[in-house]
Amino acid sequence: MSRLRFRCLCHPLRYGGPSKSVLELTQAIGSLGIDIDLVTTNANGTNQLDVPLYTWIEKRNYRIQYFSYWNIFDYKFTMSLTYWLFKNIQNYDIVHTNAIFSYPNLPAYWACQVNHIPYVVTPRGMLEPWALAYKAWKKNLYFSLLEKPALEKASCIHMLASTEAERIQPLGLKMPIEVVPNGIHREQFNIEHNPDIFYKQFPETRNKKLIIFLGRIDPKKGLDLLAIAFKAIHQQFQDMHLVIAGPDNVSYGTVIKQHLEEYRCLDAVTFTGILTGELKYAALAAARIYVAPSYSEGFSMSVLEGMAAGLPCVITTGCNFPEAAEVAKIVGINSEEIIEALVNLLKHPDQAKEMGDRARQFILEKYTWEQIAARMKAIYNKILSRQA
Repeated sequence: MSRLRFRCLCHPLRYGGPSKSVLELTQAIGSLGIDIDLVTTNANGTNQLDVPLYTWIEKRNYRIQYFSYWNIFDYKFTMSLTYWLFKNIQNYDIVHTNAIFSYPNLPAYWACQVNHIPYVVTPRGMLEPWALAYKAWKKNLYFSLLEKPALEKASCIHMLASTEAERIQPLGLKMPIEVVPNGIHREQFNIEHNPDIFYKQFPETRNKKLIIFLGRIDPKKGLDLLAIAFKAIHQQFQDMHLVIAGPDNVSYGTVIKQHLEEYRCLDAVTFTGILTGELKYAALAAARIYVAPSYSEGFSMSVLEGMAAGLPCVITTGCNFPEAAEVAKIVGINSEEIIEALVNLLKHPDQAKEMGDRARQFILEKYTWEQIAARMKAIYNKILSRQA
């Protein structure tokens, strides 16, 4: 295999886990000696990234090039990237696109089809029933006319979880499906992180028992359920404090704050914004419990991080991680079961710690980026062998 190019719709970390996981996977596969080019737009929410355009930027184990775009009714078009794809796609052995329902992927599909280049598509949770039901009429039309025909010509669809793969069956897609999850960097969790770094940044959390949510502040993340659950927890455990750590790109944080104020527990909640680097690891070190109350996920990066940090984790079935049933509390998508799980962990701290230790061992043994990259490389090789 000579060159492998990844496509990514949204590079900046303000978009949350999907963008981060694409970059992490790209870097990990590049470490296996594969030449990777990543192309994307300079979109940054409603703004634009301050980055050079139309030139390669060298990164660790890959290089990236940004292209301009413009918005039409909240839909991003990029003629410069379209032109580049049709001009250069034949230089690559295989193409891997990430996310769906975005214009930049369409010319990638079409250019691959014209030039007989195999391509892999990772929907990253966007074919989940909950996701398809959001703005359903737009997505149904787009999917039927544009996305489904392109997906059916893909060499395979890469799903992040077995449950995600099962849930797309009603869509009637006929191409092969490969399931490979996200991963973590083992070395980041093999060292002890100092929680005081987090306490200094957010002093109201010091001397409190922290429950942490790590992810985008978005309707699908189930923060409305968490707000109800924390109301009950705060009434029973006065020293508990909730940390909501993540970017708020759709202004949903205002809604959640209103709920928390109504429930009279807003003063026991800290919204940190997005946490990265050592501050994120310090936050995990400071926390007692990790919670992911999602309605729908592809496969959560932050769940892996919470477990790898040794935290007892409460996650919903919407997180698509049934494999973790022996090392985490997996609950239904409702506040009652979230409350029950949190209360149980808080009343039995020794059992909670033992669960966190088992979760850490489970993730470090099975979900490192080195392992994930090797599995993806094997899939690419299998596709290319069929093309030969």
